[in-house]
Amino acid sequence: MSLVNRTFSERNVPRPTVDGQARPNGEERPSVRTNELLDIKFKVHEKLVHDLDPAKLDASEGRDRVRRSVEEAADGVLAQEGVRLTRGERLRLASEIADEVLGYGPLEPLLQDPTITEVMVNRHDRVYYERGGVLHLSDRVFKDDAHIMRIIERIVAPIGRRIDESSPMVDARLPDGSRVNAIIPPLAVHGPSITIRKFAREPYTPETLVSFGTMNAAILELLKACIGARLNIIISGGTGTGKTTMLNVMSSFISNRERIVTIEDPAELQIRQDDWVSLETRPPNIEGKGEVMQRDLVRNALRMRPDRIIVGECRAGEAFDMLQAMNTGHDGSMTTIHANTPRDALARIEDMVLMARLDLPQRAVREQIASAINVIVHLVRHRDGVRRITNIAEIVGMEGQVVTMHDIYLFHQVGIDSEGKIVGQFKSTGIRPHFIERIELAGITLSPAVFNLEGMAPTATKGRELW
Repeated sequence: MSLVNRTFSERNVPRPTVDGQARPNGEERPSVRTNELLDIKFKVHEKLVHDLDPAKLDASEGRDRVRRSVEEAADGVLAQEGVRLTRGERLRLASEIADEVLGYGPLEPLLQDPTITEVMVNRHDRVYYERGGVLHLSDRVFKDDAHIMRIIERIVAPIGRRIDESSPMVDARLPDGSRVNAIIPPLAVHGPSITIRKFAREPYTPETLVSFGTMNAAILELLKACIGARLNIIISGGTGTGKTTMLNVMSSFISNRERIVTIEDPAELQIRQDDWVSLETRPPNIEGKGEVMQRDLVRNALRMRPDRIIVGECRAGEAFDMLQAMNTGHDGSMTTIHANTPRDALARIEDMVLMARLDLPQRAVREQIASAINVIVHLVRHRDGVRRITNIAEIVGMEGQVVTMHDIYLFHQVGIDSEGKIVGQFKSTGIRPHFIERIELAGITLSPAVFNLEGMAPTATKGRELW
């Protein structure tokens, strides 16, 4: 199709927004990128890469300079192609090309949107995002698989990670701490795939989670007391239930006088205390050497005089070293685990300890678990998009070969309202936990409302972003 003497606004191209709804400022973007527009954009991009000094793009004024250069380059290329654009279309094209040069290409607007919590690239023409716990198909697309690969390389290169046929999976992070996972062919059948778990630019506060309906004021008071009494806590839940966010919030209760060492793969926690050391694993180099695993870092952390050790997520043999730390004077430690229920979390820990290949008898492993862990906080992402604490369970001890536990708090669903939101209550089970004595010895007094049998309904979440 000839591009001569035609503007993009004259073509019959549908222009809904990302959500298919009107934008606040009235701006609209095409839902389907034409091959002509992509070709022009990449011609200008290639010209910029050829003409500009990449080393200068790191300067603070780089984006403004690049945008001016983009407009000039775009005018030249568009004149050669015989394409006329309105000023608004030209500025939009220049902005997208600047994103290619300075940012993460088609993903940049999604990453800059504070209401979006997750971005998922399934293939070059299928980009999804999560907002309010619900998935949406974006109108952002990549030109081809090679385009996705360039963005992946831009993400992993600054932190010393690599991705290629010999190492086709990688975990990384963005400068703002957002978590990135990328996987490429031959493992990804339909082309390179990217999943980005974004984190709030301003860390969530405990009061924010109460307003979201994740917990109520009584649970907040109880968790704060558990941290103050230096109980060892496991945060469990499925994928995307908010375990890391909950870990961040609970860590904010730690006294600023304590020394905290965190171990992660990759690093993403947002600890607010001053005396904090963050440790991160390292993958093997191209020769398969130099790998540093979480288990190595947990053992090293014990030599760093920590008051508390926080492991971002236990996945394998480091669970045994974590239990050892909890049992040898490092009270108040925390970690997260993928599990469907609190009971499943204990089974997962047992399996991970066995992965350490220590040939320990099953009873010895369970005794370690029963003596090390005090509390399990379990999270669920419900179908209305809200992440909620559904169980707070106390580990009591051993009965025969079984680790015994009982629920302190439960979330009881009673129905669904007209807007599809789950209606329910957080309720105390009425059981007085054994750890209440440690809370009292720490000089902490809980209000009567904490174990109120009537429970307290969660605050309404209507109109609020759900993490």
